[in-house]
Amino acid sequence: MRRRVWSLVLAPVVLAVSLSASNSRTFAVRAEQTQVSSAEVKIDNFSFGPAALTVAVGTTVTWINRDDIPHTVVSDDKVFKSKVLDTDEKFSFTFTKPGTYPYFCSVHPKMTGKVVVQ
Repeated sequence: MRRRVWSLVLAPVVLAVSLSASNSRTFAVRAEQTQVSSAEVKIDNFSFGPAALTVAVGTTVTWINRDDIPHTVVSDDKVFKSKVLDTDEKFSFTFTKPGTYPYFCSVHPKMTGKVVVQ
């Protein structure tokens, strides 16, 4: 009789521990899949480097002005627009939709680049 009582008591506990372990593994896998992605574009010598950048949806791109004069980062369709960036200042934008995003420096319009989001 005692064995039967113990099995009735332990069965739900074993099931709960099993479900808990399963859920924590699922959570760990989801956490790994949502890794933050980032990329960097250097502004130097009146150019963006790299001039063309391909990233995944969800990537945050950071532009850093390494030039001695101010620059901006403005998308052609005004999806993103930085303030004027002095030397060593940064501007970041997270791309949430696929597409091609051409951009330029509004202070020096011949400076161009593009981000391709897949």
